[in-house]
Amino acid sequence: MSALPDTLCDLNGELLPLSQAKVSVLDRGFIFGDGLYEAIPVYGRRLFRFDDHMARLARNLDKLRIAPPPGLRSPADWLERVRRVIAAQPAEDQMLYIQITRGVAMRDHAMPTDIAPTVFIMSNPYKPVPAEARHQGVACVSARDFRWERGDIKATSLLGNVLARQIAVDQGAAETILFREGAHGGPWLTEGSSSNVWVVHEGALLGPPMNEHVLEGIRVALLRELCEEEGIAYNLRPISEADVRAADELLLSSSGREVLAVTKLDGDLVGHGALRGKPGPVYGRLYEAYQRAKREQSI
Repeated sequence: MSALPDTLCDLNGELLPLSQAKVSVLDRGFIFGDGLYEAIPVYGRRLFRFDDHMARLARNLDKLRIAPPPGLRSPADWLERVRRVIAAQPAEDQMLYIQITRGVAMRDHAMPTDIAPTVFIMSNPYKPVPAEARHQGVACVSARDFRWERGDIKATSLLGNVLARQIAVDQGAAETILFREGAHGGPWLTEGSSSNVWVVHEGALLGPPMNEHVLEGIRVALLRELCEEEGIAYNLRPISEADVRAADELLLSSSGREVLAVTKLDGDLVGHGALRGKPGPVYGRLYEAYQRAKREQSI
């Protein structure tokens, strides 16, 4: 195994080399995956959609019944803390990672109420989507959504997502698009293993409704705003597997991929006519609008 870098990270308020950061084996994040995280893009050392990430972090702390960590009660507190980590990373473009676990306690499934959360912050160089993938789009595969029933929580217990992503890796694909049976038939689109999934139909951008099976990615609200700016119709509604396979365009969105065209699904080319198997016009407009938003909405 390669040695861990000496880049500085923050562990419970202390700046120290990543290679020296240690947590207890009884931390509930290690024992149970009892925690949550955020990954925030940093462009030119400026955080993108920081307030949205902090709002989601607060919502998820509440869902897991973890009290806000001492000294980190407000976005301003977080901003001061994370900027120290960003400044310690040589790269201009970064991916900031924040993880909060319930803390250290003797192993017991019940939630202890008298322990302090463990807070870990690191930042790594941002890995942009390769130019070839931007130009040609990416291939995806599909699978049944076998994960737990609280996909709306950005929890650290990601084994289901890891298994789903490996399905794509084993087939040389970029992402696994997941479908779930519902009360009214299906299969219905939920999301990717680490991304939100979008369908373009007759020029409109469509996504599945936000519910317990779908993480409300920060780009959900962002794409709604970009669609309004670009005059693109936008709607969240149930999307069947048949809708996905008949789409004019398919898109992925995530903090790392930004917005990315899917041009092949399960070996079949996406789209119709001359644009079949190629990134489409809605993707092109949203990608350019996304780059503009990065310049205007980073702090």
